[in-house]
Amino acid sequence: MNVVALMGRLSRPPEETVLDSGTRLMSLQLTVEGAGAPAETVPIVWFDAPATALDLDVGDAVVVVGRVRRRFFRAGATTQSRTEVVAESVTSAARPVKVRTAITRVIERLGTELDSPPPAPAKKQAKSASGGRAPGPAAKSART
Repeated sequence: MNVVALMGRLSRPPEETVLDSGTRLMSLQLTVEGAGAPAETVPIVWFDAPATALDLDVGDAVVVVGRVRRRFFRAGATTQSRTEVVAESVTSAARPVKVRTAITRVIERLGTELDSPPPAPAKKQAKSASGGRAPGPAAKSART
């Protein structure tokens, strides 16, 4: 299960983008400070965020619950990747009841996963003499 919970402060204002599909995408930048560790900046994307998300401001303390993803995209002639958190919820840290509710939901989902038996591993296919590739036309003509 892919689950992340972060608490930090926004380090830039939210930016809203409307995708070609009509989906609204909110981009946030969260700075997370660890005890004795240097601060880390985490990019956050939030699909179909409520309109009130635009009221968030730099320095606001928030709790983000979501999942980590790595996406690949073309930039000119090269392929690049970006690792980011896809937010399920972003809650003001000043609202402890809402924060606890969001965290409790994650814990309940984890508990359900822990109570279920793990999925069986996928069976590996045996490689053929051609190195795992299907024989091409040249291989067929050599056999006939």
